[in-house]
Amino acid sequence: MQVRSYLILLFACVSNIVLAQNDSIWHQKPNLNVSGFLDVFYVYDFNQPQGTERQPFLFNHNRHNEFNLNLGFVKLGLEHSKYRANLALQTGTYSNDNYSAEPGLLKNIFEANVGLSLNKKNNLWIDAGVFASYIGFESAISTDNLTMTRSILAENSPYFLSGAKLTYNPNDKLEIAGLIVNGWQRIQRLEGNSLPSFGTQINFSPTEKVTFNWSTFIGTDDPDTTRRMRYFNNFYGQFQFTDKFGLIAGFDIGTQQRAKNSAVYDLWFSPVLIGNFSINKTWKTAIRAEYYQDETGIIISTGTPNGFKTTGLSLNFDYSPTENIICRLEGRWLNSRDQIFETKTALTDNNFIIATSIAIRFSETIKK
Repeated sequence: MQVRSYLILLFACVSNIVLAQNDSIWHQKPNLNVSGFLDVFYVYDFNQPQGTERQPFLFNHNRHNEFNLNLGFVKLGLEHSKYRANLALQTGTYSNDNYSAEPGLLKNIFEANVGLSLNKKNNLWIDAGVFASYIGFESAISTDNLTMTRSILAENSPYFLSGAKLTYNPNDKLEIAGLIVNGWQRIQRLEGNSLPSFGTQINFSPTEKVTFNWSTFIGTDDPDTTRRMRYFNNFYGQFQFTDKFGLIAGFDIGTQQRAKNSAVYDLWFSPVLIGNFSINKTWKTAIRAEYYQDETGIIISTGTPNGFKTTGLSLNFDYSPTENIICRLEGRWLNSRDQIFETKTALTDNNFIIATSIAIRFSETIKK
């Protein structure tokens, strides 16, 4: 009842604010943006697993010895000074793997949201629908990331959410957001769960070359009968030291109740460090070091004595003949405390892959 009352009050406030603004502005015609993205890849796993699908804890570029489409989408975006909307439909191995819990056609929704400006300065917005996650510095769109593959940290925190988001930009250096969502990376609410989840984000850029971010999640991924509360924090800093050299440092830490109403909490955490260097206008390279520990299998379940304790190193080379096309080559090595990686005949504690991809992104704005 408290959540319902809060939403009713919020809707009333939004209605009053919107109606109080200059009516003529709302009649201005918006711009329509048409965009798209395609990411085609090939990965060779030297462990040679029995099937084409490689690791259950990876959701991007996760096929062995097979050419495939990781992600492809077409997006329509409506842009107005007082409102905005986005609709993007997707396909690819990413959507098949990462949206496996969603029924039917919901798997094909990459974005579907509407936003309204709540004040004259247009620095207070409310958005509702399905939107990209506010957590982390890596997105499902590979060209937005320094490396072709995603860090384990990014692969095992939400890529998308469904709910409502209130965003405030008091100035061009600070952004503050609060969210109410259907759960931990869910479009449709989990059957039997009546509790919404909540999130916050603070993003601060003191200069154009430095960004700090803190995002949180509070909620559950269980039905009411077995509800275990989950508390999660994501921290990262982005630093562009020179025109050629940059660095990202990230850290995730989360806890979850061991059982409903329990005072005992289990912990998982993951640090990651990514450095990138621009060789020239068309060539770039990046190196990543990471570690992920989930001993009790909250996020990544292994069924092994030590749980998931994995270290990773990767080296990435990018060739970009034009700003909307990137050709990528990456070598990635993972080492686990236990034998969790599949081979032809058994399990091993090491995994090495060579991955390559060609990604293209396009965008065209149609002005009214």
